[in-house]
Amino acid sequence: MASISSLRYISPENLVALQSWPTPKIQTDADVEAWKQTQGYSDFTLYLRWLSEAVVGHSLPRTDDNQSEGIRRVLGLLDELDRWIDDVPPLPTPQRFGNLAFRTWGERLEQRADELLTVVMPEFSAAVPHVRPYLLTAFGSFVRMDYGTGHETSFAVFLLCLTLIRFLGLNSEEARDIVLTVFVRYLRLCWRLQDVYRLEPAGSHGVWGLDDSHFLGYIFGSAQLRDQNEVPVSAILHPPLPPTNLYFLSIMRIHEVKRGPFHEHSSQLYSIATGVTAWKKVNSGLFKMYEAEVLGKRVVVQHLPLGGILEWNVIGAPRNVTGVSRNRIYTVTPVPRVPGTTVNAASNGALVTSVPWGSSSASISEERGAGSSTPHLRNSDPKV
Repeated sequence: MASISSLRYISPENLVALQSWPTPKIQTDADVEAWKQTQGYSDFTLYLRWLSEAVVGHSLPRTDDNQSEGIRRVLGLLDELDRWIDDVPPLPTPQRFGNLAFRTWGERLEQRADELLTVVMPEFSAAVPHVRPYLLTAFGSFVRMDYGTGHETSFAVFLLCLTLIRFLGLNSEEARDIVLTVFVRYLRLCWRLQDVYRLEPAGSHGVWGLDDSHFLGYIFGSAQLRDQNEVPVSAILHPPLPPTNLYFLSIMRIHEVKRGPFHEHSSQLYSIATGVTAWKKVNSGLFKMYEAEVLGKRVVVQHLPLGGILEWNVIGAPRNVTGVSRNRIYTVTPVPRVPGTTVNAASNGALVTSVPWGSSSASISEERGAGSSTPHLRNSDPKV
């Protein structure tokens, strides 16, 4: 994996010189493939892997009396947004899909976003227009009144942008605070929004999905457990689970909002628990699955703002191809991918569980059974 020291630094001078603003740019599947070759995509996947590595062996709750000023300010922002839920209670009238009060909460965020961000980072005022779109799309759709992995991704990109301008630091302690303090706080805020305003899952795969609304908590949580042998992967099958890592927190959240046998409503997580024995394989497989099922799905990332700080430096389809997409001329210039993110398929090994909705890179170990076109969860390949 590339070193985090290679993550770009965008200086105040470069911020002022940026010629584009973040806007949704992904319209076609070809645009998705082009995005995967951009510097912004490379920055994001490197950032997630750095955060994941930083929390290996570290548990919750995070006890750090020396949080940076940047961490404290972002936590203050999330606390303020949480207080707004008390100011905007759900409407008492029956509503089938979501509660309309969520739109009022969202309108307040849209109206006050610039003010909030200026208070959080007054020294980086030039960055406000660039990070604002990610904050606005991090808590759900105020139109559809739903929440999904695309919104969670927006918040992760928001944190990436704060790191690219070095509002948040580039050291291991900061990374642990970002995941175990800031991201945990964000999750709890989102869970409260979902409960109070009855937000619908956005683009859920149903029983074949990993989680109706979230993904990154499982990646970070499996990283926390990666290098220990005391807690097996199958431990999730025996709730209640202690709130010592993000994986367990996410599993217990499922038990709060879903009823019925775990293997029926969360078959993907059940398959991981029964078919994969090492947390290291769970962690690496979830990264591949996230790239395939979240970052690689047009219906998920088509609303993600791109450009500006998160460079959109190529537009189009497969690398080294020139063509037209939606009346736009594009030329694709390859940008090196972060090592370890390319999915390789193999044809040998034993089948554990088939994933009907998966693509060629959607399973935990990214392997295929001999003669099969369906990806499977696998436990036997040492490369995973």
